[in-house]
Amino acid sequence: MKTKAVRIHGKKDLRLEEFELPELKDDEILAHVISDSICMSSYKASLQGSDHKRVPNDVDINPTIIGHEFSGIIMEVGKKWQHKFKAGQKFSIQPAMSQTGTLDAPGYSFRYIGGDATYVVIPSIVMEADCLLPYDGEAFFPASLSEPMSCIVGTFHAIYHTTPGTYKHEMGIRKGGKMAILAGVGPMGLGAIDYALHQERKPSFLVVTDIDDNRLARASSIFTPEKAENEGIKLIYVNTAKVNDPVKHLRDLSDGTGYDDVIVFAPVKSVVEQGDAILGFEGCLNFFAGPTDTEFKAEFNFYNVHYAFTHIVGTSGGNTDDMRESLKLMSEGKINPAVMITHVGGLDAVVDTTLNLPHIPGGKKLIYTNISMPLVALRDLGELGKNDPFYAGLYEIVTKNDFIWSLEAEKYLLTNAKPI
Repeated sequence: MKTKAVRIHGKKDLRLEEFELPELKDDEILAHVISDSICMSSYKASLQGSDHKRVPNDVDINPTIIGHEFSGIIMEVGKKWQHKFKAGQKFSIQPAMSQTGTLDAPGYSFRYIGGDATYVVIPSIVMEADCLLPYDGEAFFPASLSEPMSCIVGTFHAIYHTTPGTYKHEMGIRKGGKMAILAGVGPMGLGAIDYALHQERKPSFLVVTDIDDNRLARASSIFTPEKAENEGIKLIYVNTAKVNDPVKHLRDLSDGTGYDDVIVFAPVKSVVEQGDAILGFEGCLNFFAGPTDTEFKAEFNFYNVHYAFTHIVGTSGGNTDDMRESLKLMSEGKINPAVMITHVGGLDAVVDTTLNLPHIPGGKKLIYTNISMPLVALRDLGELGKNDPFYAGLYEIVTKNDFIWSLEAEKYLLTNAKPI
């Protein structure tokens, strides 16, 4: 079977190509990919090429398929896995297979599996690691977004606090505590706000910061302080660029005691140091945003480490349990990852979008891999619709839902867009 896929051949060398998939083995699964959301990690991989820890050294000879936030439909199941999977099932994939003792991951390391493809062959290692997850939802895009949501879930679980008088660690954010999400209205920050408000272990006080009024306005319109209050949480948004002394202002908001939990969503030295400075007694800082600079550094107050027991943790990705929790919360309607999506496009938009991702404003870029369509911002659909009835119809759907992507929008796109 032929597939069309975007493959990495080297640094900044991504190509949309058509090629033959190998004959399916008894321990493999053939799948039809429907959607993939583009992650900053794919940009980093494309920038670094074979220098990236997950990208093989020989991609110039044996290119690999990029994209690791994907979902689709199982087409054919090899004998080894027919007891567990069947043709017609929808699926999501957890790309981080650390339990296997390898950094190899779909979307980075394999020649025949990745999210930016029409058809893929799922190797046995994915099923052996229990990373192929059945999905029962009607829309495909939530399953694509379950991977980035699992990273957020993992971040909350990786935070820890100590039990007074002991050396035991209590995992998770401080229940009923004070929390700050810094640089927190990008796509992953929005997911973190959603999870903080609707998971079981909630803070009682949440401050979200950024330096962009438009992004803050969008976040506060989606997750309003009134909605947060219904969840028992006091929610405040702050533009730290408009405050003379952000650290003092944020500490004052916490009644001067500081924050139990701080998550930093930007690899910016001043933001990391701001996070350190607002930690309260025994506060935990989670550095979420992975930098591209291998020498990235920031200062941390070690006087407070010693006397106030402040500490830091970093997370990179979630695990399979985190993804299952994400899928469960989505199916229950408790979280809505669609708030992350600001752009949609087809498979032929992947190369330019991935290589220019840091320079494209907005949130998540959602790709439907079987269509031909340039990357389009949802808020630009109205202008495009003046001359194209296809975009006009899509604009009508998204405006009804406050420019939040939906099952109706997905169905319209898959039915009416030009096949690739």
